[in-house]
Amino acid sequence: MVKGFEDRVVNGIVFGILGLAAASAIFPLLYVVSVSITPFAEVLKNGGFILLPKSITFDAYAKLLTESNIPRAFWVTIFITVVGTVANLLLTTLMAYPLSRKKLPGRSFFLLMVVFTMLFSGGLIPTYLVVKAVGLLDSVWAMIVPSIIWSFNILIMKSFFENLPEELFESARMDGAGEYRILWQIVIPLSVPSMLTVGLFYMVGHWNEFFQAIMYVTDRTLFPLQVVVREILMLSQQPLESVENMTPTETMQMASVILASLPIIIVYPFIQKHFTKGMLLGSIKG
Repeated sequence: MVKGFEDRVVNGIVFGILGLAAASAIFPLLYVVSVSITPFAEVLKNGGFILLPKSITFDAYAKLLTESNIPRAFWVTIFITVVGTVANLLLTTLMAYPLSRKKLPGRSFFLLMVVFTMLFSGGLIPTYLVVKAVGLLDSVWAMIVPSIIWSFNILIMKSFFENLPEELFESARMDGAGEYRILWQIVIPLSVPSMLTVGLFYMVGHWNEFFQAIMYVTDRTLFPLQVVVREILMLSQQPLESVENMTPTETMQMASVILASLPIIIVYPFIQKHFTKGMLLGSIKG
């Protein structure tokens, strides 16, 4: 099929817009990576603007991993991410599955309560008082328990469970299977795409944990990665207790950003196809 002049013009405009969008996403990442591996003297010489470094050094990464609080913050964040994601998926599944059963008594009321929490919350002060009352202040659990279930993820998983053929449940019940056995042996194995999608949401949320850390944690040894990186970025020209009296340069700032982002960047491509499939299956009925 021969394209006319107007089609070529439209295609050119579309590709141009897509190219600009891609460049706007790639340019900041390239800048951050380049500055993080460029000697600080070269960064100063070029006024802080580096895209293609003439020489490469990993001194900033070495200092961050050996002389700062970054390694300890990494372990705190890894614990929050792993334990929190497992707990999130477990409780979300246990709540989404019964809500997906149309014969559940009071189903509409419970769904209304889930949706209600998406629109309204108790506020910062009441939430802080609850966390304090249950003794979670200054503990890693203060960064896990208050957000143990996300209402939006419940609705995603519930929608996916509803799309499973009802015949599977009827056959399992005829064979004498109870609801827990149906859930663990039938529903969960068939729901891997949806669970990976929800798990990715939870994992990214825990890895980027910041707000709950500054709200509920004052013990610096329990600060997660994002809080430590924020201190490096905000106090770049002052001696920091969080980096053991080092004065972070712009190179170290960018290196800390890369260290905080790299794990998620590495993990995401491996579950991208499941993520896309889970989102589609969780939103299409039938």
